[in-house]
Amino acid sequence: MAAITRANIAKQLLPGLNAVFGVEYGSVDDQHLPLFEIENSERAFEEEVLFTGFGSAPTKDEGAAVEYDNAQEAWTSRYTMETIALAFSITEEAMEDNLYDTFARVRAKALARAMANTKQVKAANVYNNGFNTSFVGGDNVPLFSAAHPTIGAGNFSNTVAVDLSETALENALINISLFRDDRGILIGSKGVSLHLPPQLQFVAERILKSPGRVGVTDNDINAMKSMGMLPGGYTVNQRFTDTNAWFIKTDAPNGSKMFVRVPLQTKMEPDFDTGNLRFKARERYAFGWSDWRGWYGSSGAT
Repeated sequence: MAAITRANIAKQLLPGLNAVFGVEYGSVDDQHLPLFEIENSERAFEEEVLFTGFGSAPTKDEGAAVEYDNAQEAWTSRYTMETIALAFSITEEAMEDNLYDTFARVRAKALARAMANTKQVKAANVYNNGFNTSFVGGDNVPLFSAAHPTIGAGNFSNTVAVDLSETALENALINISLFRDDRGILIGSKGVSLHLPPQLQFVAERILKSPGRVGVTDNDINAMKSMGMLPGGYTVNQRFTDTNAWFIKTDAPNGSKMFVRVPLQTKMEPDFDTGNLRFKARERYAFGWSDWRGWYGSSGAT
């Protein structure tokens, strides 16, 4: 087992060192919170099943028998818990001869920083892979697809390939308002918030917060602002990898979820034979999505 030895920290064994840097940087954490509903779990996996309900009621002729309909389970989304862990080991001599108490900061900050980054990357990848046919949900298509299958209402779409603009946002909000359930009944969905990479934040700021329309000579009002559309505003995620992609979270329930099986835990223990101190961080969770109606996404035109 590899361990941090005195050779790895040679400068920290001698007086006169002014600063030890590299573990004091800021961090970009908790960006998963606006993206996911978070629930606790007590199992190795969680499953959520779509129940279709009934279709529209038909007209019954006088004296005719009433028609019967069937409600049924359609497809299931499974969230399989992953175990995320990282550890390091330090020799007794390195601990004893270190003059600057570096390892207290390494243990408290560097380890937590690494664990937090992994969580944020995994969360963002739900959207980074959202258009990729190799990453499908319970309905066997990606989160953002023009061909989400239904039981009796044909295929539905929650995606488009256009760059972020006022017109693109308006059309997306119209499409969201027309979302239907698996039997073709309108669900009354609305856009809640816009989520995008850093490259699009200035475009979003102008579109959502200007009192008038953006980039036109007419003195028209900003309809999205005056109508209170996207009340959650916009959030930036630095780990979105496509600089042209943007996403709208809707008010449809059971969209994207994070299940927490075991929250972050840290442990420290000595090794009797070597005297090395070992530090470990560990947690278990799963990211994914159940109902595609919780999101609308664009991969951008370019």
